[in-house]
Amino acid sequence: MRRHNGNPEGQQDKIRRGRFFGRQRESTEHRQKMKELGKQLRPPKKWFIFGILSVHVGIAVSWGLAYLLMGLIYRTWFPEQGHDVLRQYLTIVMAFTILFLIMNLIRIFFAPIRRQMEWFLQMLNAMKQLSKGNFDVSLEMNPRFMGQFGHLVTGFNEMASELNQMEQVRQEFISNVSHEIQSPLTSIAGFARALQNEDISPSTRKHYLEIIEIESKRLSRMSDNLLKLTSLESKHHPFEPKPYRLDRQLRHIILSCEPLWREKNIEMDVELPELTIKADEDLMSQVWVNLLHNSIKFTPEGGTISLRLTEENHQVCVRIVDSGSGISDASLPHLFERFYKEDKSRNRSGNGSGLGLSIVKKIIDMHDGQITAGNDSRLGAVFTILIPNT
Repeated sequence: MRRHNGNPEGQQDKIRRGRFFGRQRESTEHRQKMKELGKQLRPPKKWFIFGILSVHVGIAVSWGLAYLLMGLIYRTWFPEQGHDVLRQYLTIVMAFTILFLIMNLIRIFFAPIRRQMEWFLQMLNAMKQLSKGNFDVSLEMNPRFMGQFGHLVTGFNEMASELNQMEQVRQEFISNVSHEIQSPLTSIAGFARALQNEDISPSTRKHYLEIIEIESKRLSRMSDNLLKLTSLESKHHPFEPKPYRLDRQLRHIILSCEPLWREKNIEMDVELPELTIKADEDLMSQVWVNLLHNSIKFTPEGGTISLRLTEENHQVCVRIVDSGSGISDASLPHLFERFYKEDKSRNRSGNGSGLGLSIVKKIIDMHDGQITAGNDSRLGAVFTILIPNT
């Protein structure tokens, strides 16, 4: 008995009918959705009734005014004329003219409101863009139509501009962190790969291991500084100002750094009169350590570092001057920025993270103080710290 596999033409007909009914069903569903959407967007019936009544009221008012004006004109200049066809025609023309003027007056009256609503919709759209992370938005400024929205539009543009700047700072910060971390990691990976070679001499192996240790310490310092700076900027870092002897603190820090400045035969010129200050002792210790290490790093062999402590007008002044090559004019405005390094003019050794001065600036700001950097006419870089002492 033979089995038939079926009629291919019949199967194709079924497929075509299925596609036809599928498209028809989709078309019906689409029309139904559009019908439901139209019902949602359709204004209530009361607005239709109100619109029709408004049109009739406008026509009636225009016709009444035209009839009264035309009657006054005819009684004044053409008293012998009655209600002829010309008078009726002129009354109709005047009625349409009055209606046109009324419509334009209404349009002029509602134009500022319409423009303000447009600005309101633009603001909603701009707020949606902000919520999606797009901070490069702004609202149009037009004093003629802004009205009570003027201050709101100005404030929104300022907020968007500030958020845009913060986003740029954040992206730059991430880029700098990635770059600073990538550099020592690349060095560590390269020398670790080189250590796998069994033919290198013991002295070379020891040198490679020392470099790996130096780069690891550099990464550790960078991590500590990042955590420190993040903690200071979070406004949750412990801040406990209390009176203590600033001269003793500076003298202790200078002595703790003695191996560093003695190694370079640096002469320390120190003038520390007895002085009590009210500040956070632990945070200020970080300030002096960073500034002193910075001065030692950039002071050449046999150079001099001067440190002076004074008090004037209820302000404590600490002035640190080194005999290095100074700071370039191009670097002065950026010296306290995070990850900023000045390599050319100060011969930076390359092992810094560029966060030390940022931490110093943040701590001084927490104490309502000021720190400035400059160049001495005879020596090198000068750092001046002013802290209120009330």
